[in-house]
Amino acid sequence: MTPFDAPTVIAKTRTPARPALVDGFGRAVTYLRVSVTDRCDLRCVYCMSERMVFLPKAEVLSLEELDQVASEFIGLGVRKLRLTGGEPLVRKGFIDLVGKLSRHLTSGALDELTLTTNGTRLAEFAADLARNGVRRINVSLDSLKPEVFSRLTRGGDVAKVIAGIDAAQAAGLQVKVNAVAMAHDNAAEIPTLIQWAHARGCDITLIETMPLGEIDEDRTDQYLSLKEVRRELESYWTLTDLSVTTGGPSRYVNVEETGGRLGFITPLSHNFCESCNRVRLTCTGTLHTCLGREDASDLRAVMRSGGDLTAAIHAAIGGKPKGHDFHIGRGEGPAVARHMSTTGG
Repeated sequence: MTPFDAPTVIAKTRTPARPALVDGFGRAVTYLRVSVTDRCDLRCVYCMSERMVFLPKAEVLSLEELDQVASEFIGLGVRKLRLTGGEPLVRKGFIDLVGKLSRHLTSGALDELTLTTNGTRLAEFAADLARNGVRRINVSLDSLKPEVFSRLTRGGDVAKVIAGIDAAQAAGLQVKVNAVAMAHDNAAEIPTLIQWAHARGCDITLIETMPLGEIDEDRTDQYLSLKEVRRELESYWTLTDLSVTTGGPSRYVNVEETGGRLGFITPLSHNFCESCNRVRLTCTGTLHTCLGREDASDLRAVMRSGGDLTAAIHAAIGGKPKGHDFHIGRGEGPAVARHMSTTGG
């Protein structure tokens, strides 16, 4: 039995029993994003190639291994855990994993357990997520236009995503919409997306396209600086900067005319490295301490060989780089070879 299995509730301000995770630049790592699968039921053009080759089952961490490694990080001071993919809800047994991890919410060791999803299966699983302690989710949605959404996702149905958001809100989940800003596909629709989200009581975050993985198009053509987007929005709306943070890289403003909150994630036009508090674990057990670097630590090998997982995590965090140097240029390859669907969204 671990301290996290104990039935008594421990104060959330408790000091971790083991040394906290602090990198070489003094940044505490308190946020872990875990990809539970590289598979997805959509094929978003900026995320995947149309014909992806997915990982064999033997290379993917089991649900028990995912629980083990996530719990180890929580024991070392991680306070926020986000489950991602690919699409996490396509992983068989995913709700069981959420149920196991929810014990850390009960104990007070974890402040938040959440996930990022494309929303296509939310109608089926929203109530189960709420029952297991999830209170807030991110839903990726780049267009409300059925034909545009279908093209961007290579066959997806936007009506299923909207129905999933309806089900999530009905179950009591707070929904934040994530939209990747693309110069040709949804730039003109961004104000409509913002108004739609705010009218439903949802926050929305805009994200610059990132040079991760080989895809079937040149990202240069789609790159849209969110500095330019903000200037455009400020020509007709009042945007008030907010100091609030949800633990991630978003910088938030309040849109006075809609009464809603709008976030900007700007890995290219303004990186967020100076306050980075997060690391990513792939579904194969590879730990990446920086989204934009090819750094990697194989925690799967450590677990499967019975090695010292705590020491391996500390060693990886100690090597966390100061920052990334994302750049998009015509004809250039991606900054890192791995796809976002493998890294974890």
